[in-house]
Amino acid sequence: MNKNEKFVITINRELGSGGHTVGRKLAEKLGVQFFDKALIKSLEEKYHLTAEEIEKLKGRKHNWWEDFKRVARIGEGWNMGYTQQYSHLDAKSLPDIMTTDEIFKAETEILQGVAEHESCVVTGRSGFFVFRQHPNHISILIQASMPFRMERVMRKQEIGEDEARKIIEQVDTMRENYVTKYTGTSRYYTRNYDLVIKADGKTEDEIVNIILQYIG
Repeated sequence: MNKNEKFVITINRELGSGGHTVGRKLAEKLGVQFFDKALIKSLEEKYHLTAEEIEKLKGRKHNWWEDFKRVARIGEGWNMGYTQQYSHLDAKSLPDIMTTDEIFKAETEILQGVAEHESCVVTGRSGFFVFRQHPNHISILIQASMPFRMERVMRKQEIGEDEARKIIEQVDTMRENYVTKYTGTSRYYTRNYDLVIKADGKTEDEIVNIILQYIG
């Protein structure tokens, strides 16, 4: 990966592996924007984004992402309390609820639009697939053993073993079904990744350092 050019680092992770925090910390270290499910979902809902609407924005202005980023205040700390609206988006003309297919298409358009204009770190969102043809992309998978994952989920959510295991198994199934449906491959298929890291016995900062050493 060439850090002197626009790059994308995608991190797929198992629940309880610490991958989300690793992604955020890695982005901070590299001085780039961090994107996760919460931010993408907020963009979709706040601005009623669909793949069609994003294509319209792209067609109207060459620097559509810079304009949109400025309005959404991406990079200045995400704040859902602001009231500004992007003038080209008409919420009344769009359906209240997007289908899963529409959401996947919109997320793909948003993420690919980001990568056209700036470097970023993305956790989840089938990033390994969305950016599979990006010329300066590194794909990472962070895994961990079930005991490690359960201990982390129990501590963070203040729940017992049985509930933690149930949540992990449900999320694993949900994510695998989603990835399989939209990518045609398993998220556990290691050939989808450039680097696979087992989180057991490592802190989040140590994993960040492993990644930084890998990308050079």
